[in-house]
Amino acid sequence: MPAERRLSARGIEVGHIFYFATKYSEPMKAYVTHPDGKDRPVHMGSYGVGVSRLLGAIIEAHHDEAGCVWPEEVAPFGVGIINLKAGDAETDAACETAYQVLMKAGKDPLLDDTDERPGGKFATMDLIGVPWQLIIGPRGLKEGKVEVKHRASGARHELSLDDAVTHLAAGSLLRG
Repeated sequence: MPAERRLSARGIEVGHIFYFATKYSEPMKAYVTHPDGKDRPVHMGSYGVGVSRLLGAIIEAHHDEAGCVWPEEVAPFGVGIINLKAGDAETDAACETAYQVLMKAGKDPLLDDTDERPGGKFATMDLIGVPWQLIIGPRGLKEGKVEVKHRASGARHELSLDDAVTHLAAGSLLRG
């Protein structure tokens, strides 16, 4: 093939097929009778898809400088709830309410109620790549608002807690 028609690209093997011919069927005496009445060994093969390879391929295709950016369809968690002031009764209650509603909606939320600083929590959620982040803090709650961040686009929305949870549960927030 001429050099100008060659293509070079990166790829990831996520599956494979092996043809074994009669390597295993003959020792196992796995035969079939053909229309001519003669027994012949079965020709065998195998195929496989490596789940860990698929995960690597998804991360390779969906990441940025901050970490993974999981597509919603395969994300290990649907929503990351960030409690900006763990130990604050109102913030803890709001986070727990959001967690329970999202669990019931099948969104598999991840609740960060650690004592880590907010910047660390944001970095961790970005690194993990949770598609949606629900950011709940005492200052926002006093104003009747929480923040929702879409990981892939970076779009942020300020909503009431009820509206945010309703939209996240329904998957109806705008992404851009």
